[in-house]
Amino acid sequence: MNSAWINLAYLVASALFIFGLKGLTHPRTAVRGNQYGAAAMLIAIVATLLNSGIIGWLWILVGLVVGGGIGLLLALKIQMTEMPQLVAMFNGFGGVASVLVAGEAFGSASSPSMQMLIATAFSGLIGAVTFWGSLVAFGKLQGVIVSSNPVLLPGRHVLNAGLALATLALAVMLVLDPSNFALYWILAGVGSLLGVMLVIPIGGADMPVVVALLNSYSGLAAAATGFVISNNMLIIAGSLVGASGIILTSLMCKAMNRSLGNVIFAGVGAVVTDGPSADDVYAGKIKSTSAEEIAMLLEGVGRVVFVPGYGMAVAQAQHAVRNLANLMEKAGTEVEYAVHPVAGRMPGHMNVLLAEADVPYEQLKDMDDINPTFEQVDVAIIIGANDVVNPVARTDPNSPIAGMPILDVDKAKTVIMIKRSLSPGFAGIPNPLFAADNTLMFFSDGRQAVQDIVAAVKDAA
Repeated sequence: MNSAWINLAYLVASALFIFGLKGLTHPRTAVRGNQYGAAAMLIAIVATLLNSGIIGWLWILVGLVVGGGIGLLLALKIQMTEMPQLVAMFNGFGGVASVLVAGEAFGSASSPSMQMLIATAFSGLIGAVTFWGSLVAFGKLQGVIVSSNPVLLPGRHVLNAGLALATLALAVMLVLDPSNFALYWILAGVGSLLGVMLVIPIGGADMPVVVALLNSYSGLAAAATGFVISNNMLIIAGSLVGASGIILTSLMCKAMNRSLGNVIFAGVGAVVTDGPSADDVYAGKIKSTSAEEIAMLLEGVGRVVFVPGYGMAVAQAQHAVRNLANLMEKAGTEVEYAVHPVAGRMPGHMNVLLAEADVPYEQLKDMDDINPTFEQVDVAIIIGANDVVNPVARTDPNSPIAGMPILDVDKAKTVIMIKRSLSPGFAGIPNPLFAADNTLMFFSDGRQAVQDIVAAVKDAA
């Protein structure tokens, strides 16, 4: 196929990728944005296949059938609550694909250029870090494979620094001696170990940042592979993913008032910090409630705000929450949802779950929009959130979450906290909101609790 037509196809695909990213910035246009991205990828793949001298189509067809089958199965079987794990695996697949493609191209090149050598080393390193880091992130998100708590190995910073220096040394050796192909796989192996070591000390509650960062890594690895095989489309697509991922990472860190270095290296949540004990904070102050009492509180109120957290995702309570909201709206109550930027285990986790339950987009409120109005909220119902509503972030400069922007739910007239227990959040500190004068604790599984409230509201009607 003529190169001019190939370049035109790449240009169209690049524009569609950009429009796709633009569409993903808002829930109303997200589906269309996803369709733009899928169309762009299809155009890019077809153009690349037509532009390359394909010796045999058998393995390509096998790959399309097997990969398409796996993708279809995942799309049908994966629950929305498991979407963070799936995104982590997608990042990993992108990383390992870059390692394999760059390795094959480098191994078959008779006289690689300096650009190809540098790009190959970069692709092998970043791709390996992405793949194994994503596997660890998947395990932490799944919870039963790898502990979701930070795993702090003795001397981990020294070990990571040594691994990083080793990868740089191997990369330089590979560029200086391209005939030694084994160096590439040694580089990928050391990079794999570095990927594991970088992610395993990070706790599960910091996974939104890690997922965004690994997404950026996968894009950078893809862009580097584009330079290896001289494919402009791969360079453009990888650059877009890399840039959007690092921007999202920065926004996530800002939402927690923490630096990226603090997220990656601090091991927050692994060690209980000094401060008031749970007994000091909670003793004699906790007020338990029941579904029937909550139903009475909700009768005739003007405004109710739901605050979803990871506990809602684990309990799969989003549909029950929607049912309760429907009942209150029929009674004339204004219902909204306050969504913290880092609630859940991936960026936009709560938005995705609530969208699955057909919650209207207009009712989802960002932290900056809803915080100034919490004093006008009659009842705030918190389902599984903890650190993102902990007022200590505003009052204790020595707290591990000091300065983190939180949802000001404590200013609501009544706060209902749905949790299984008084266990602390990711930061490992007690939450004085549990013992506040305007807070009622409903100890139960998230979904069961909301279903009980729905039943009590119906009985009271």
